[in-house]
Amino acid sequence: MYSREKQLKAFDRLLTIMDELREQCPWDRKQTMQSLRHLTIEETYELGDAILDNDLDEVKKELGDLLLHIVFYAKIGSEKSSFDIADVADSICDKLVDRHPHIYGDVEVKDEEEVKRNWESLKLKEGKKSVLEGVPKSLPALVKANRIQDKVAGVGFDWEKPEQVWEKLKEELSEFEEEVKVGDKDKIEAEFGDVMFSMINYARFLDVNPENALERTNKKFIKRFRYLEQKSAEINKQLKDMTLAEMDVFWEEAKKL
Repeated sequence: MYSREKQLKAFDRLLTIMDELREQCPWDRKQTMQSLRHLTIEETYELGDAILDNDLDEVKKELGDLLLHIVFYAKIGSEKSSFDIADVADSICDKLVDRHPHIYGDVEVKDEEEVKRNWESLKLKEGKKSVLEGVPKSLPALVKANRIQDKVAGVGFDWEKPEQVWEKLKEELSEFEEEVKVGDKDKIEAEFGDVMFSMINYARFLDVNPENALERTNKKFIKRFRYLEQKSAEINKQLKDMTLAEMDVFWEEAKKL
């Protein structure tokens, strides 16, 4: 690993290159925060993929792409005389110091949960009107549900035992089943949402990340379905011409791989 001196030198090199690109490259010169936004979201998802694949070399590359975007936004901010990369770094440093009084102050904590509770309380003291203000509106619904539950739990609004959450989940499943029998699409959707929200909450109590769990199943399904496609091609049959029983033979084979 590099020394702090080499790390700073590498970061300084990136800042210099950003200055040069912004001045000399037609594409880079044309970019705005708005035009970069969707690219930043894409890069974040690519980093997420690399993390799920446990591909550390790819994680390194994707972190570089995200770092470039951070530097890019800071460069645009400096051109508007609003902020620069130093302001960005100082802002997060100040926040970290303020929200870790058990490290930089005289507050004592006994465990991770108490740290999280203190974190949410400190945010409210900073002027936030709700602990849920920090949940981005544009987050995917599954991730958003997980963050909402995590945040409200941080201020004590939570179940005491996993068994209680399990009972709530069974209650929601029963209500969902009843609405399915009635057939009202709007109420079915509402109850299905309640079931999913309860499932995500139960996952939290089991220390399971629901996003990771679902993506794991997605990848498993994709792998097995591609095997099915491969085998159907080998026997010169299209999937639409195969019976479910024929497809199931290959599907069971795929499960053993």
